[in-house]
Amino acid sequence: MSFKTFASLSTLLLIFNPLFGQWKKSEVLSSGPLLGYAEMREAVVWIQGHREGFVYMTYSDGQTTKRSQEVYLEEKTAFTAKLLATGLEDNTTYDYTLYFDDKAIEIPYQTQFKTQAHWMYRFDPPSFTMATGSCSYFNETRSDRPGRSYGGAYEIFPSIVEKKPDLMLWLGDNVYLRPSDWTSRSGYIERYTHDRAVPELQELLASCQHFAIWDDHDFGPNDAGRFFQNREVALEIFDMFWPNPVMGFEGNKGVVTSFQYNDIHFFLLDNRYYRTQKTNKGANQILGKDQIEWLIQGLSYSEAPFKIVAVGGQVLNSAAVYETHAVFSEERDYLLKRISEENIDGVIFLTGDRHHSEISKMTLPNGKAIYDITVSPLTSGANQNVTEVNKHRVEGTLIQKRNFATLDFAGPRKSRTLTVKYFDGKGEEILTYTIE
Repeated sequence: MSFKTFASLSTLLLIFNPLFGQWKKSEVLSSGPLLGYAEMREAVVWIQGHREGFVYMTYSDGQTTKRSQEVYLEEKTAFTAKLLATGLEDNTTYDYTLYFDDKAIEIPYQTQFKTQAHWMYRFDPPSFTMATGSCSYFNETRSDRPGRSYGGAYEIFPSIVEKKPDLMLWLGDNVYLRPSDWTSRSGYIERYTHDRAVPELQELLASCQHFAIWDDHDFGPNDAGRFFQNREVALEIFDMFWPNPVMGFEGNKGVVTSFQYNDIHFFLLDNRYYRTQKTNKGANQILGKDQIEWLIQGLSYSEAPFKIVAVGGQVLNSAAVYETHAVFSEERDYLLKRISEENIDGVIFLTGDRHHSEISKMTLPNGKAIYDITVSPLTSGANQNVTEVNKHRVEGTLIQKRNFATLDFAGPRKSRTLTVKYFDGKGEEILTYTIE
């Protein structure tokens, strides 16, 4: 069964989907709730309504009930709100209820979050599972090109829910801006609002914590970079719709942040805001030296057994095609050189963009193995004719259909194991790869 959903700031068609329960037409919510980060003492829940009013949430551990601050939904911020739960206890499950103008909002599935465990100096870090993927295209007749629909197979989102991940990391192209969208602020808001409201997506948004980076299609035109005139608008709207912990680094703007989940460090990089257009002369870059040095400082400090570096485009693919980092070989060489000379181990790039999936592996001069786990696409069209030669591709890992992946972190503190599993849109396992 396929669905086409048309949403605006004022209206939303909500339909029945047996995969995630009865989703009733709401006078309040356009989309959400979306669970953001949940630390030991604080958590955030994002929602989008479609009219003005005050919203807040109450949250309870079964013994004590607390209330968040009130946020006024208004048109200039697309009726979005980030509701903060504070004063939490670690390793505790909280049920929460959303309110609009003091009336409880009915949600057709469980709304709860669990804070992280205070494991350090006490016991081994808990095992956990992260889901990930990139390239989510949602069809809309009035904006799409004529002909065959580019997006589809939205059942992939309920399939992710079935894997019960603790968090989901979106690897860019989370929406696909059309030419009618990227020329105005209201165009950005319409695209984000339409795509976020797809019914099959709603339970996933509430079921686990969400973090995100961006790529060109949620930034602006295809392959766009810092020259794009609406990059500040793009940054504003991304921040409005994604409750990442922080935005920017060392006083610099961008979709850049880092966080720790149990014993694993995550570094989220921005491959758009500082990206130059490739020219024959001049300083060509994707990340820029300031962002790279910020990353190196974080990696050097981290004692995590695995350091996950999320960035929109492939880093280790040796083929200089499209937007792989090999096209910007000078910066790529500098990045890998810095990782090697600082003797950093456990670095794993997590990338999207390519409309096919694969795992790349290479050994740096310091003798450490480094990986690039590419996961693409979720609902966009898949490239079923990959012919490029990637000399770092792990044999047997090329996937040429819609897919998502889970990363399972398990084992004692000093012997953690990462198991990567790829699944098709129906949740059937495609391959498994383990990194010690």
